[in-house]
Amino acid sequence: MKSPFTPEEHERIGAAIAEIERGTAANLCVVVTRVSDRYSLYPVASAAVGAILLGAIVSLILPEIASRILVLIQLSSLIVLTLLFEWLPLRLAIVPERVKHGHARQLAHREFNAHVGGGKKNVVLLFVSLGERYVEIVADHETHALAPTGAWNKIVDEFLATVKDGRVADGVLAAASACGEILKTHHPLSS
Repeated sequence: MKSPFTPEEHERIGAAIAEIERGTAANLCVVVTRVSDRYSLYPVASAAVGAILLGAIVSLILPEIASRILVLIQLSSLIVLTLLFEWLPLRLAIVPERVKHGHARQLAHREFNAHVGGGKKNVVLLFVSLGERYVEIVADHETHALAPTGAWNKIVDEFLATVKDGRVADGVLAAASACGEILKTHHPLSS
């Protein structure tokens, strides 16, 4: 799958994160993914509903149609609709928003747990799922409590505003920098 960033943007983001981590006693992780799940069931289920509805409409319009022809129409439409709904933009369009956000949230927290493994402390994860249009900052309890009220939400809101302008890499850099400022304030590098 094609990366959402150019090699230069990858390099800029990696360098910015490394610089932030050199100036703090915390770990900043950034995860950007195209989608948080495949949503495999939705294309087939939607295509099945569409094929059944098409069969019902055809039988209402043409009550004299042979049942074999009707079944053939339904099977053909099931295949075509399934293939059509497999196209990622359509697949994401048929998945309910709450389901997409739920899957993205689950992946964000799994990623956070993977980065916290080994007993790491003072970890902040900036998680972005492009397909679901979902952004979350997950921090360990101590770091989350030390940040000013609304600080994480402000970072997410500013990130979303930058992404609306079509500048995903700039949004990631700005959000990482803002997270870095919080980490430098509350988890300074001990001398």
